[in-house]
Amino acid sequence: MGIKYDREKKHYVVTYHRRHPVTKQSKSIRRQGIKTKHEAERVYKELIIKMGEKFNENLHPLWPDLVEKFLDYYANCGIAKNTLKNYEQCIKANTFHIWGKKRINEFSTSEIRDFILDDCAKFSEAHRKSMLKYLRAVFRYAVEHDIIYRDPCPRLKFKKNEKIKKMLKEEEIKILLREAKERNHEWFPVWAVACYTGLRNGELYALKWENVDFQNRLIYITHSWNKINGLKTTKSGDDRVVEIASSLMPVIKELYENKEGEFVLPRIRDWETGTQAKPLKDFLKELNLPLIRFHDLRASWATIMLSKGIEPIKVMSMGGWKDLKTMQIYIRKSGIHIQGITNDLNFF
Repeated sequence: MGIKYDREKKHYVVTYHRRHPVTKQSKSIRRQGIKTKHEAERVYKELIIKMGEKFNENLHPLWPDLVEKFLDYYANCGIAKNTLKNYEQCIKANTFHIWGKKRINEFSTSEIRDFILDDCAKFSEAHRKSMLKYLRAVFRYAVEHDIIYRDPCPRLKFKKNEKIKKMLKEEEIKILLREAKERNHEWFPVWAVACYTGLRNGELYALKWENVDFQNRLIYITHSWNKINGLKTTKSGDDRVVEIASSLMPVIKELYENKEGEFVLPRIRDWETGTQAKPLKDFLKELNLPLIRFHDLRASWATIMLSKGIEPIKVMSMGGWKDLKTMQIYIRKSGIHIQGITNDLNFF
């Protein structure tokens, strides 16, 4: 027992030593100035409890503390800032008020299942699926760092949502671009290039003149952009080539003749702040056209290309899709998979 009497100072000194169960480093707590042996024995027992609590705090941190460690760790692992911010916002907004005082070793599989299925019931299937993915990433971090011995996240199946939101038909795109051009709308060149090429929002914003080949009517897609990470590689990680339609060339040439910098498309404030969907919806509403998201211009392009008989593999290549499942959705939407099957029907 670490109780000693200091004859010079005439008091007891209590010391408790213990090795950390994971790091094996020796830790000690010391108290002095204790007048009686009985009190020293009581203090010694308190130190044993305190040391155990201290080790438990370090071994099994509170949920918010672990999340912060997880975010710091993954910030240094090359994870995109935008992705990391999604993790941070979703986890903090949905779990900190519930699990703020919960230690990492106290979680059970049933508790997490109830959280996803009940507490998150008001959210969409996609949101709940993402929430479970974020939680699993944190718990796996804890497992890899010997904080817990297993990941308590349950295996849940979510309904696959293969529906595409509203898109513009070919005639509707013609109306959109014609009206935007006639009214000299600041977004006209952006919408025109988007509808003709199927480029993603970030790819449009990052497009530079050095990537445009006027002679061969080609655009080389090498970078993308978002407001958090700035310029970065494309979503698929690969460069690709996009053909410029002959009817789009006058727009590209006019932009070049009036260029003010290295970027092809104008720097519009709403675009810089990531609110490009609002001016599009406002203009579509004014024209009494379907209210779509900015990203749906890309889906509209793919569906129209497929409906014109362009081979799916070529549409995938130009659009930068790697997942055939995504292309299957556009194929169904375009109706090319059923074209001609009723040609031989004649009941009259």
